[in-house]
Amino acid sequence: MPSFDVVNKIDHQQVDNAVNNARKAITTRWDFRNTKTEIELNKKENTIHIVTEDEMKLKAIEEAIGSALFKTGIDPKAVTYGEPQPTSNAMLKQDGKIIEGIEQDIAKRIVKMIKDTKMKVQAAIQGDQVRVTGKSIDDLQEVISLLKSADLEVPLQYVNMKR
Repeated sequence: MPSFDVVNKIDHQQVDNAVNNARKAITTRWDFRNTKTEIELNKKENTIHIVTEDEMKLKAIEEAIGSALFKTGIDPKAVTYGEPQPTSNAMLKQDGKIIEGIEQDIAKRIVKMIKDTKMKVQAAIQGDQVRVTGKSIDDLQEVISLLKSADLEVPLQYVNMKR
């Protein structure tokens, strides 16, 4: 029976490249001259740590990272940023969490969306992914287009299409 998996996988090398590209782009901008700005990627914890002088620069760094992620083929929704926190030396720090996998509540919403269509497909949560099976490949392609048009908090990829 035809099936595919709905996943949220991140290529960590591409994230590293995107953070390095964003760091280079920030250092060449005139509004960041003579500022103390740090952008660090923690590969073990899947976080991006940002320290800069004010909130405008923080937003500019977020946009630069998002743009660099997009250029490397990663959806910028893969990074969620926390609230900016003041540091002891009058700076702001912020951490961005790189989301990988589909959380249970989002997976349940995906399954509910698929079941609400009344199509002849089955959706099942398997760990941090959702497996969709059906009799027709056309039905599976309709499910993929439905999920692409849905506005979910995480980027989705569709893998392991089996006939």
